[in-house]
Amino acid sequence: MPTAPRRAPSAGIHPDPSKSWLRRAWPLLRAHRLMLITSLALSFVGLIVQVQIPNLIRIGIDRALVAHTEPLATYVWLIAALALVQGVINYLARLYLLRTAYELEYDLRNVVFGHLMRMSYGFYDRVQSGELMSRATSDIRAVQMYLTFGPSILVQCMIAVIAFGLMVSINPILAVVAMATMPAIAVLGVRMRKAIFPVSWLIQSRLAGVATVVDENIQGVRIVKAFAGEQGQVDTLARAADRVRWAYTADAKLRSRWIPVMDNLPRIGLALVLLVGGLMVLRGQATVGTVVAFNSYVLMLQPPFRMLGMIIMMGQRAAASSQRIYEILDTKADITDRSETATPSPRGELHLRHVHFVYPDGTTALDGLDLHIHPGETIALVGATGAGKSTVGRLAARFYDVTEGQILLDGVDVRDYPLATLRDRVGIVPDEPFLFSVSLHENIAFGRPEATRAQVEAAALAAGADAFIRDLPDGYDTVVGERGYTLSGGQRQRVAIARALLVNPPVLILDDATSAVDVRVEHEIHESLRTLMTGRTTIVVAHRLATIGLADRVVLIDGGRVVADGTHAALLATSPLYAQVLATVSEEEPVA
Repeated sequence: MPTAPRRAPSAGIHPDPSKSWLRRAWPLLRAHRLMLITSLALSFVGLIVQVQIPNLIRIGIDRALVAHTEPLATYVWLIAALALVQGVINYLARLYLLRTAYELEYDLRNVVFGHLMRMSYGFYDRVQSGELMSRATSDIRAVQMYLTFGPSILVQCMIAVIAFGLMVSINPILAVVAMATMPAIAVLGVRMRKAIFPVSWLIQSRLAGVATVVDENIQGVRIVKAFAGEQGQVDTLARAADRVRWAYTADAKLRSRWIPVMDNLPRIGLALVLLVGGLMVLRGQATVGTVVAFNSYVLMLQPPFRMLGMIIMMGQRAAASSQRIYEILDTKADITDRSETATPSPRGELHLRHVHFVYPDGTTALDGLDLHIHPGETIALVGATGAGKSTVGRLAARFYDVTEGQILLDGVDVRDYPLATLRDRVGIVPDEPFLFSVSLHENIAFGRPEATRAQVEAAALAAGADAFIRDLPDGYDTVVGERGYTLSGGQRQRVAIARALLVNPPVLILDDATSAVDVRVEHEIHESLRTLMTGRTTIVVAHRLATIGLADRVVLIDGGRVVADGTHAALLATSPLYAQVLATVSEEEPVA
């Protein structure tokens, strides 16, 4: 079923890290300001309606119940009508506020996820996936809550200003008495803000630690079970959860110290109003209706004071979360399009000139490697584990940039190709294929979503996957489990090969891509690959003699350099190291 095109985010985060977190988030709010302002305006109107109700109660009591000058029913209907109007206004205000919240969250999630998709391999070598998941979920929600509900709560708090204005117009003395606790609440709010911020940061950080443990265990559940490590991992999670519990306990202690005080200060104002107002009524300086109305106003002020404490805590949590999000957004991708150089017609010539490469963790993979692969040639890269064979493919596809030296594709430095163009021209099948939790058709067509069913089937047939796919209950529409684990290792590899073949790249890199299939299936795949390799430059990272037999020539790598180059027979006769490497590999079948 065709899906609707994704709507691009309305705005992003301001790139200047020197700005405050709120100023950096301002472009997001500005993009949805119309809806947010409408919600806030309606909330404000609702407040004006709300504060009229106690005033009507005052007038009704004084005129209908005490003086008997007007009918009581008039005020009952007026109050009921105001309550109905307020309900409609609050409904609309809430509707627009929630729509703003969802739009903000949509934009922020897309901004963060889009940035993550642009990050290079080296970034994911350094960062834990659980940490990224936490920042892309709970941290985003904390920021969204504050950006939308924060302004709404501030507007709600304005009821105190409106109510105070009305109270002053009715009885200035009682108004001052009712608001006597406000300065104390302001001071407590500032102190509470300073106390909560460090704990808010700690909570978010430790929640990310729990997410990392859970994510790693879900992805590695087969290893955990294979080594009976369930209890050990439960203990690891328990330790991470204990750290979260400690942070939450510290947060609860702070809340229990500050929130009750902020909640109860308005009640002190209520007691003062009853005391002073009662004395004024006894002396004839105020009416009973006035005291009742002021009691209602003081009760009306309690929720804003509680929300004031809430907004302080939300602000601290959002500030901590925003900094964690900005850490990701401020990280620049190592691999980017550095130019718009015109690319030549694809021929598939690959030339590595004195290439040095060191992984981010400091491991030297290539140390002055020189290799020239002619268009349409198939070579096998052979070497001991850690010799740098797989690194050649990763650099050719520019998953990483060379530390020194140069890699040329059709005479142009791979760094001068737009990344999308380069990845179209250099296809790679990794030794550990990854499948998405979608249909097999969608997995194979991942690089060419517009491909027809016939094209997908042709690629699967060439990769030796068509037969087992057709045996599945839903054929090509079968949805595979997470990471493709409902298929065998060999089946996943064949699907990954089909995915690469469908793109039809002029350079194809098979990184030990048939290691998980048996000899018979491997032979079938090789027979298909022989035809598909014709006219296509192919690099085969080989561990089996049968795979080496696909190559026109064999390149032996040791210590990050090419130490021998020639046919299998020539190297076997002249290179003791080559024979030694092959001796460590089981010979499933003779070389063709």
